[in-house]
Amino acid sequence: MKKEEYFMRLAIEEAKKAADQEEVPIGAIAVYRDQVIGRGYNLRERTNDATSHAEMQAIRGANKFLNNWRLRDVDLYVTLEPCSMCAGAIVLSRIRCVYYGASDPKAGAAGSLMNLLQDDRLNHVCEVVSGVLKEENQKLLKDFFKDLRKKRKINSRKHLR
Repeated sequence: MKKEEYFMRLAIEEAKKAADQEEVPIGAIAVYRDQVIGRGYNLRERTNDATSHAEMQAIRGANKFLNNWRLRDVDLYVTLEPCSMCAGAIVLSRIRCVYYGASDPKAGAAGSLMNLLQDDRLNHVCEVVSGVLKEENQKLLKDFFKDLRKKRKINSRKHLR
C-alpha cells in the first residue's frame, strides 16, 4: 500500500467517527516524519461551532504535539477538499502538503472553487495532491447524505400521523 493511501485510510477512519455521531463524515490526519501527530473529524453539529472542521482539529493537535504554530514539515490528509477557512489555516500553519480524497465543487479551496493553497500572492504555498482514494471518500459522503434523507423522510411521515 502506498504511503498516501495508508494515511488517507486513517483519515477515513476519522470520518467514520463523525458519521457515527451524525456529523458530515469528514476526517483529517496530520503527519510529521511518517508519524500521526494530529487527527480530527467534523464536529460542527455536536459543538455548535462552525470552525469545528476535521482539518482544524488535526492542525490543533499537530500544533500541540510540536509545540509550534509552524507546521513546515507536516502533511495533512483530508477526506474532502478543504474549504476556504481550512485552506487559510493550512496556509497560515505553513503545512507542506495537503492530500485530499473527494473534490468539493461547492466549497473547495484547493482547486475546485478556488485555490488558496497554491495562490502565490500569499506568504506560503502548499503542495496539493488530489483524488487519493477518491471513490471511497465520495461513497462515504454519498451514503451519509442518502441515509440522512431517508431518516428525514421517515421522521416526516411519523409527524404526519
